[in-house]
Amino acid sequence: MLSQGSLPGFDLAIPTDRLYLAIFPDPAYATRFEAFAAKHLAARRMDGKPVEASRLHVTLFHLGDYTELPPGLATQAADALTRLEVEPFSICFDQIGSFGNRHSHGDFVLTGSDGNETLRVLHRQLAVHLNAAALNQYTKGSFTPHMTLAYNKPAVPFQPIEPVVWPAHEVVLIHSQLGKTKHIRMADKPLQ
Repeated sequence: MLSQGSLPGFDLAIPTDRLYLAIFPDPAYATRFEAFAAKHLAARRMDGKPVEASRLHVTLFHLGDYTELPPGLATQAADALTRLEVEPFSICFDQIGSFGNRHSHGDFVLTGSDGNETLRVLHRQLAVHLNAAALNQYTKGSFTPHMTLAYNKPAVPFQPIEPVVWPAHEVVLIHSQLGKTKHIRMADKPLQ
């Protein structure tokens, strides 16, 4: 018996496009994070490379994966972004480990044990603006500030590290072309 996905006309669409709002470290910090990640992967004998510096970020809101971006979605998200009013602040991470460590593999991440209140305020404020732009379906769920350093690595428990602090200067709307590691900046909002 064939599954529906294998019948002609019922092929499952594979997403090619992702839209998300994020904070990226400036290039100097991103380069340091990439080296930091490589050091920690090697110390744990994890093969492979870390996420490249230009792709390191903290996701604020994932606005979906699509076979093509829905008309108007990027415009609505960019409009919500323009309404954001937050001053520059610092992000602090003091733990390193894996999300999904109940499984054999997970994403290797930096996160914070506590704090990052200004980041949480920014997240809540952006949620209000996304809701006002009729994008409330993307603002559900919890927010765990983190930066993914490597994907699909052997799971390790979280461990405390010397705090890593870096400045947040802007929020960016990104169109990611999945599988191509191509990130297109659609809009940005400097924090001021």
